[in-house]
Amino acid sequence: MADYKKVAEWMLSQFKGRMLYQEEIVWKMKKEFGDEYVYTNDNGNYAIHKKVLAEFRKLTEGKVTWSRGEKAWTMARDGQTFESRLED
Repeated sequence: MADYKKVAEWMLSQFKGRMLYQEEIVWKMKKEFGDEYVYTNDNGNYAIHKKVLAEFRKLTEGKVTWSRGEKAWTMARDGQTFESRLED
């Protein structure tokens, strides 16, 4: 059985190229690990469990940033940090 850190590590392994789109990764995560690591948000869409996101932040601090407009994680540029305002 996976735990939040293992799921976050898997999530990081799915980072291909420059972008990791939330909408795509959440479906893959649900299929790979089940409902425990995703939830339905107020808009009726699947979202990544906050504990997975917290572990992902720890793994990617200073390397990856959340792009709100793209709804995706991107490789951080020099001087950027991972934004703390990930989707609620």
